[in-house]
Amino acid sequence: MRRSKTISIAEAIKDYTREMNLDGKLNEAGVINSWEGIVGKAISSRTSNMYIKDHVLFVHLNSSVVRNELVMLRQAIIEKLNEKAGTEVIRDIVFR
Repeated sequence: MRRSKTISIAEAIKDYTREMNLDGKLNEAGVINSWEGIVGKAISSRTSNMYIKDHVLFVHLNSSVVRNELVMLRQAIIEKLNEKAGTEVIRDIVFR
């Protein structure tokens, strides 16, 4: 039996992720994957662990100097990460 309305694979995957409420988690994964591209390789190499909980990005750093520098750039980093995701995924960043 053939369907009268055919859709592309991309549309089917998009519909499935929306129906299963996976959009938020996929956006969060995209934000974490884009971290190195936003802050650069030097800062990314000093990052040991990252996770997102309740729209807050927690970043564990190995260097206190880098931590202080990122605290001053916090708002700019949030804006760039959300712009990359296309939606507001991150509201705050906690550097540890």
